[in-house]
Amino acid sequence: MSEPALGAPIPVNDEDRVENLRSFAVLDTPPEEAFDRITRLVSGLLDMPIALVSLVDGERQWFKSRVGLDAAETPRELAFCGYAILDDVVFTVTDAAQDARFAENPLVIGDPNIRFYAGAPLTTREGFNVGTLCVIDRKPRTLDPGQVSILRDFAALALRELELHKAAALDGLTGVFNRSGLTSAGQSEVARARRHGSPLSLAIIDVDHFKDVNDTYGHAGGDIALRRVAMICQSAVRANDVVGRLGGDEFGLLLSGAETEAAEAVAHRIAAEVRGAEPLPADGRPPVTLSIGVASLASTEPDLTAAWARADSALYQAKQTRDAIVIYGSRFVPED
Repeated sequence: MSEPALGAPIPVNDEDRVENLRSFAVLDTPPEEAFDRITRLVSGLLDMPIALVSLVDGERQWFKSRVGLDAAETPRELAFCGYAILDDVVFTVTDAAQDARFAENPLVIGDPNIRFYAGAPLTTREGFNVGTLCVIDRKPRTLDPGQVSILRDFAALALRELELHKAAALDGLTGVFNRSGLTSAGQSEVARARRHGSPLSLAIIDVDHFKDVNDTYGHAGGDIALRRVAMICQSAVRANDVVGRLGGDEFGLLLSGAETEAAEAVAHRIAAEVRGAEPLPADGRPPVTLSIGVASLASTEPDLTAAWARADSALYQAKQTRDAIVIYGSRFVPED
């Protein structure tokens, strides 16, 4: 683990942990009653003024659900949950004002004036602690074993809701995000781009003449082609990029921190790999090819709606010849 200037140590596997968290497509999504019910119940049962489903992202903790707290997120270096995710047991602070780790924390010396904290880690099937179900009081106190058990039980319910959220966000055929999951991930990516002032590009990918693929090889062969395209897309992007299936034979990419030129390079790499992979039986027929439209988020846009429309417009132009890449507002790029 590395030691930050302030806050909990950073786990050595933190990049993998954050990637696992983002695979749930839940960051920056609206409140949901399933999670809010959990925080309301645990707050009442344990007589705590504050209860949170807290997810620890790379540089912040974000609250999927909160009772008794106005803030939607805090910097990670201030997060008590940063300590709670370091182990698999309930992390407890009896009196933060008397604890050297927290006595100077702005959340202790100022609003919300934390004194007591208890956080049960949310451990995914992959073994990563992506956050906590935590309870907070403004006065020192303790939890007895029965109360600790209650907190852990409700944490298990919160994790189950996260797993259900993830399952609903995935495409059953290809294993990448479905349209809904891609939309949710897009909300998070836009928020991240705004926080860091970084670019965000996107691409829409269409499998050329997919009806002919199905007619030639049957739907089973078409499914193989779609799975191969999804696999190649995933291997061509970075861990913090997002791949999703928009439906049918269309896929979408969200490329975090990428200017249009970088997105174009990714598009070329994917198109070349798909064309050369020959995912269907090599029987002399032409290989599968792609048409791709690329666009970028404008700095003034609050969401991806307009950017997706631009990428779709670019895709429409690419599909006029097929096996081509079009950068919106820029140029036509035929594939070699």
